[in-house]
Amino acid sequence: MKTLIDQLGQYAEYHRDRRNIATHFVGIPLIVVAVAVLLSRPGLEVFGLWLSPATLVSLLSALYYLRLDLRYGLVMAVLLWLSLWVGAALAVQGTAIWLGAGLGLFVVGWVIQFVGHYYEGRKPAFVDDLIGLIIGPLFVVAELGFLLGMRKEVERAVEERAGRTCIRGKKAVV
Repeated sequence: MKTLIDQLGQYAEYHRDRRNIATHFVGIPLIVVAVAVLLSRPGLEVFGLWLSPATLVSLLSALYYLRLDLRYGLVMAVLLWLSLWVGAALAVQGTAIWLGAGLGLFVVGWVIQFVGHYYEGRKPAFVDDLIGLIIGPLFVVAELGFLLGMRKEVERAVEERAGRTCIRGKKAVV
């Protein structure tokens, strides 16, 4: 299994333009919530918990993130739980609301992603490796941490592999 640095570094190679990274802060959360919404049907309530395909996908994803890194894994587990909560809330609504919200969030999220990759001048990472679909949310969490001055050792290791971020065609700003 690839390490945290391997996964983030490979993903980061496709995301060095800061405008692209900025779009990911909006697009990826929308997509994650959309998937949770869309996979929250069929479902049933058991002991106050909504169990659905989204629950299984989120559980498996959280376990994968925890295997990569405990701290990031815990943050991702909380965020996935919040997505499940939104998904469950919408799953019990009428079909038009559930499907409209899920598909709407999904489409808007992907449009924002592709705008970012237009700035990047490069295709999305998942085109070359489907694992990019699960690493994208982790990348957003890691990048947020980097902006907050956290996990500098991880940031340095990712930059050693992928290079510094910049606005395309301009020198990276420290």
